[in-house]
Parts: sequence; structure tokens; C-alpha cells
Amino acid sequence: MTSAEKYCYSGKKELKLDRTATAIKNSPVKEEIKQQLAKNIKKLADLQGMLYAQNRYGVLLVFQAMDAAGKDSMIRHVMSGINPQGCEVTSFKQPSSLELDHDYLWRIHQHVPAKGNIGIFNRSYYEDVLVSRVHPELILNSHLAGITSLDQVNEQFFAKRFEDITYFEKYLARNGILVLKFFLHMSKEEQRLRFLRRIELPSHNWKFSEADIKERKYWDDYQRAYEAAIAKTATKENPWYLIPSDDKWYSRMCVSDIIVERMKQLPLHYPEMPDGKQAELEQALSILKKEKKIIKMKKTVDFY
Repeated sequence: MTSAEKYCYSGKKELKLDRTATAIKNSPVKEEIKQQLAKNIKKLADLQGMLYAQNRYGVLLVFQAMDAAGKDSMIRHVMSGINPQGCEVTSFKQPSSLELDHDYLWRIHQHVPAKGNIGIFNRSYYEDVLVSRVHPELILNSHLAGITSLDQVNEQFFAKRFEDITYFEKYLARNGILVLKFFLHMSKEEQRLRFLRRIELPSHNWKFSEADIKERKYWDDYQRAYEAAIAKTATKENPWYLIPSDDKWYSRMCVSDIIVERMKQLPLHYPEMPDGKQAELEQALSILKKEKKIIKMKKTVDFY
């Protein structure tokens, strides 16, 4: 069974994150994982080359996770072999006043990858059904039409947003954008250990924020929010991948496996030369070879 099959959630079954593995038994040894990751990085570079040259499809990678689950290092390792010219990484922070003056997907759509490119969302439009679900007062700050009190930020409100997101992703798929959604599933204990590391290692102090501890108090609320968001937006065409992420290296291997496997399913190939173009190439080749002979002869004459 491939990683894409093993960790795929398409919404058919009931989702319970507290029963979903954050770690696996009998994981491959670290050296084997690194070797597989290196192979995937090379394959991904080859696939990106075809994606860019063909200029018909785009790929959008969406990473969602609790704090300290390893989104940044995931992107850094898995995407280390691709050409930056055909890739954009976007981290969505708290909306600006300009962004709040538009619909909540307005700022997202501006960063959807162009044809031939790979887009990476480090957090995404899902924050609008996650953070805002745990802290509904944020919705009131958005000045939405018809929303004037917290009791209106209810199940019906978020059901409509889940519908928005599902249609948005379906729209992207219809326009040739392969949407791959990853939830890096980490245990609460593992998060505690990673926060301790950020505090105890001076070189990691910069990663720690007081907000990390404040938000950790809402762990259960976030788990319920993620559970609902994933269950309501997972489809056969645009499933979620629930990646066990207590072991960072294992999670990196799984994500790279899935990206390569799913991109291979696209009909990617380098553009074929149109009729008459081959003759032009042969003529250009002949000219360049003649130039080489002339340059070689000139060097010989200069020598004497």
C-alpha cells in the first residue's frame, strides 16, 4: 500500500482524530527514510521540469497543522530540489485591513499557482474555519454582512464556509490545479517536547512565542475544529492526507511519496515539436557545429 492510499481521507468514513495515529510502529530506520526522501526529491525535480515546460497544469500544496508540527521544515526538506523560479511559498498571517475589506478567499486566490507552477500554502484558507472557530470573535472583526453577534457565528455559518471551500477546490481542479492537502497530525505530548526544545536550546529560542502556550490551552478545541474542517471538505477528487507527524523524518518521506505519486498521475510530458520545427532545429545544429570547426581552426592558426 502506498502512502497516498494509506493516509488518504476522502470523507467516506467518520473521522476521529483522537483515534488517528500520530506515530507508527516499525517505522523504517532514519537512513532508509533519508534515502527514499532523496529519491523523491530527484523525481519531484524531474516532474516539475515537465510541469513548467508543458504549462498546462499547476500544483497547490496545502499544509495545515498545530504549532510545532514541522510545516516549515517539511517544506524546506521536501521541496529542496525544485527550481525556485517555478514555485511560490505563501504563509497566511492575520488578515490586513485591505484583506478584511474583501471576501475571505480574495487574498487566497491571488496566490493560487499559475499554470506550470507549484504553489505552497503554509497555513491557508482553512484558518478561516479553524482559528475563527476556536476564537469566533475574529469573525466579528471581519465586518461581514448580517453578522453582528457571536451567536450568529454558529454551525450553520461554518457549514456554509465548508461549502465555499469545497466548491473553491473543485473550481481549481476543473482549471487544472492539482490540490494536495496535508494535515500533519501530531500528539499533544510531542508538541510539549518540541516547545521545551525551543526554550532549552538557545539556537531555537527565536521559534518560541508566548502565543504558543496560550493557544495550547485550546488544544481540544482545535482538534474538534480540525476534525470538522477535514471531514466536511474531504472529497474523492480533493481528499486530505492525514500524516503521522510525531516523527518528522517519517512524515517528510510520506509527504514526498504522495506528491510524487499524485503528480505522476497528471499527463505531464515535455512539449512535442510541431511540424517544421524539427527542420529548424537541424539547421541550427548544423550552424553551431560549423561555428565550432571555425573556432577550432582559428585557435590552431593563432597558436602558430
